[in-house]
Amino acid sequence: MKRPFVEIDGIVINQEVLDTRFACDLNQCKGACCTLDSEYGAPLLIEEIPLMEKYLPVVLEYLPELHKAKIAEAGFHEYKEGEMMTQSLNNRACVFVFYETGIAKCAYERAYFEGKIDFRKPISCHLFPIRVTDFLGEVIRYERFQDCAPALENGKKENITIAEFCKDSLIRKYGQEWHQKLLLMVKK
Repeated sequence: MKRPFVEIDGIVINQEVLDTRFACDLNQCKGACCTLDSEYGAPLLIEEIPLMEKYLPVVLEYLPELHKAKIAEAGFHEYKEGEMMTQSLNNRACVFVFYETGIAKCAYERAYFEGKIDFRKPISCHLFPIRVTDFLGEVIRYERFQDCAPALENGKKENITIAEFCKDSLIRKYGQEWHQKLLLMVKK
């Protein structure tokens, strides 16, 4: 019988992260993870705030005027129900979203890939569709969204799991050695 969770070095991982085929298809979803209907923005770590503030002047150059106005008026983050998170525009788009050929993209990530900053984006965004919950220790789980249906189809076509798709972000969060242990648990 397959267990619903596995553990690596004190981190609990939901088996779905190892088994679910997933590979983003931005041409289909249009960056829906950055524009989900919700009164909550992307979760932020307290230690990410100073980095985001440091690079905010660079990132602002990518943003639409409406997003810049929201940041000028309310800041880029808020504390809500015990969590720090990005502001969102009209309970939908993250304030750091800009659009390129109709696809929502992250201004931090664009500045990072253009070599202007050394902070890629909040780890919660980088890990998506993985969410990390603190439940007497870290628990890694797959967060399902209907808008990600194309990613499930694409993952099946490419035969890639969430654990493999999120390689860079998992290494960023837990290290190369930990990720290698995780990949040993992936069954093809």
